[in-house]
Amino acid sequence: MANISVVGTGYWGKNLVRNFNELGVLHTICDSNPSTLNSFQKQYPKVEIQRSFLNVLQNQDIDAVVIATPAETHFKMAKMALLANKHVFVEKPLALFVNEAEELQQLALSQDLKLMIGHILLYHPAIIKLKEIVNSGELGKINYIYSNRLNLGKIRSEENILWSFAPHDISA
Repeated sequence: MANISVVGTGYWGKNLVRNFNELGVLHTICDSNPSTLNSFQKQYPKVEIQRSFLNVLQNQDIDAVVIATPAETHFKMAKMALLANKHVFVEKPLALFVNEAEELQQLALSQDLKLMIGHILLYHPAIIKLKEIVNSGELGKINYIYSNRLNLGKIRSEENILWSFAPHDISA
């Protein structure tokens, strides 16, 4: 069983903490905010708490790192984790530039490590069924796709709407 550290406990990170804890693989919660960490320590007393990302990377008991920090930090943190021989799950977007994403992909391949992006819709039963229908040819050649959201969720000033939603729709 893998030991996972979730780095970043903000809007989406707290959900990842909960999910990995329920799976029994959460080893460490890492965040720079001490008051946030205090509340997580009370909620998850058996899980290690860490303020230093470097300490997470140096911990040999941690097999994988989940990065749920602001988008502009994803490339640097994912690269550091891969270089520390950790498997990496990054919340979207993987990086802000294509060349950075390609660099991470090549680094993961060269180190025989897993690199995964949080494109959760790929695993939704409706999307899986739709993919089956499209691949079967039942719909003919697809020339155009229209995507519409019914719920935009919480308004967040720290990121662009395209960063929040387009990756899910495009990945699916």
